[in-house]
Amino acid sequence: MRKRGVLVISHGSREQAWVDLVDHAINQLPLRGNFPVAASFLEIVEGRLIQDGLDLLESQGVTDILVIPLFVSSGSTHVNEIAYALGVIDAPSFESDLAPFRVHARIHYGSPIEHGSYVAEMIWDKAKAVSQNPGQEALVLIGHGSSHEGFRQRWEQGLARLAEQVREISGLAATDYALLRPDSVRTKVEYWQKERGMQVIAAPLFLSEGYFIREVIPKRLEGLSYLYSGKALLPHPLLTAWLDEQIQDWLKVE
Repeated sequence: MRKRGVLVISHGSREQAWVDLVDHAINQLPLRGNFPVAASFLEIVEGRLIQDGLDLLESQGVTDILVIPLFVSSGSTHVNEIAYALGVIDAPSFESDLAPFRVHARIHYGSPIEHGSYVAEMIWDKAKAVSQNPGQEALVLIGHGSSHEGFRQRWEQGLARLAEQVREISGLAATDYALLRPDSVRTKVEYWQKERGMQVIAAPLFLSEGYFIREVIPKRLEGLSYLYSGKALLPHPLLTAWLDEQIQDWLKVE
């Protein structure tokens, strides 16, 4: 007898507020009946790691699991190593110490957040709080990035597409992207300020607020004049809508 369930995997944090934001977004899913959904974390959150989530779903008789990697880019090495550890791919594309999980259910691997209309709306909803005159502003979308070849390109492709989607819905004069790794943040902001003469909105692309939003990005831009909401994607109801869309698309298959 086939039974479906969903496992949402995010990174994890020592900050309980970070974990609570992820849980809240998942708990708002409009799912009813005998359809288990679990939230797990790659690291740090003891008792709720990925193996714990797999065990919980399988203990409820789940035979098919949709795994949604709640990361903001397919360029994240975590998306790749989790796929390997779940048996979705034969080997990771870099040296990873994540061991294969114990899993008997059939795994269906979903998509990271990356881009799309819901994501663009979340970005603009956070950024427009500090926007003063969109027609004369350039938004620079800032993501973590990666030093691994191949992964960096995926970050760049995803952010370029998302930046364009934000421009289309916002009325902004321009949108661009920058990465923390390899570092292009200050260079991009200075370009739009000094060479293009625009007010810059620095828009972080992170799931939840933490070290990178509070400390790393402001430090990289120290001494420059820019607008900054300092807000992550969560909390936002459209993240739940994004999760639900992926789940409903999966349920329609077969």
